Amino acid sequence: MAPTSRVFLTRHAQAEHNVAGDYTILDAPLTPLGKKQAAALGPVIASLQQEADVLISSPLRRTLQTTMLGYKDAVERLGGPKHVVVLPQMQECSANPADTGSDRAVLESDPEFSVFELSALTPEWNSKAGFYAPDSASLDARAQWLRQYLRARPEQNIVAVAHGDILRHMIQEEHPWTNAEVRLFQFDPAAVDSDACPLVAIQNVAAGGHTDYELEQHLQDATDDTSLSAVESRVKQMYVRLTTPTRSQAHVESQASELEALDRRLAAADAKKAQLETQLG
Repeated sequence: MAPTSRVFLTRHAQAEHNVAGDYTILDAPLTPLGKKQAAALGPVIASLQQEADVLISSPLRRTLQTTMLGYKDAVERLGGPKHVVVLPQMQECSANPADTGSDRAVLESDPEFSVFELSALTPEWNSKAGFYAPDSASLDARAQWLRQYLRARPEQNIVAVAHGDILRHMIQEEHPWTNAEVRLFQFDPAAVDSDACPLVAIQNVAAGGHTDYELEQHLQDATDDTSLSAVESRVKQMYVRLTTPTRSQAHVESQASELEALDRRLAAADAKKAQLETQLG
């Protein structure tokens, strides 16, 4: 037991269902941009790559991909993908197809995921029933189980890659996790021995979703009307999604943050285009 351990909680990078708002995509993987976000995370957390004592990941495809891309150096240093702890209890909350993991046999038949040790994936791991049910009481119980599991780990520097909703339950805070975001937590010393063993936020470490990949692309293509139209279209989509009443408050806050970033990118692209047009006469 290492109650003074440092726990680096990480949300996966952008996945297909995040972009389309389509939660019918089974076990939604990362988008091309999501893969860039995860890969961009690596250099930002170079010291953590060397300090991490264990890597733990949800078995969903997007979290496994984020682990491999974002923590590539740590994965290699710790002995390769087979040494990543694939933990079904860390799966996402809802019973939507996008938040439901693939059967073990499906993952083992895919070269991208067969590199992991998947023996913990029992037949019921993706049933969304019993321990994995999506109701509030079950989620609270699973989140507490996860905190106790992390508390019992002997390692000093623990990295866990999971999903926004289950992370919110784990930290008992309505934090709008962004793409490939890493936050450092430690156990509350005043309550570390309790059943609840709450986690306390220490530091916002990084967010691969806040890299400049998209911004750089828009600035480079500032004279391309198609590029600007694409950004404008994305902004309009975000406004529509923000006004959809079925979204949770945390989801709306996350989308609002993304909308603000898109607005800034659009303004920067417009300014760059105007500057180039002036220079070209």
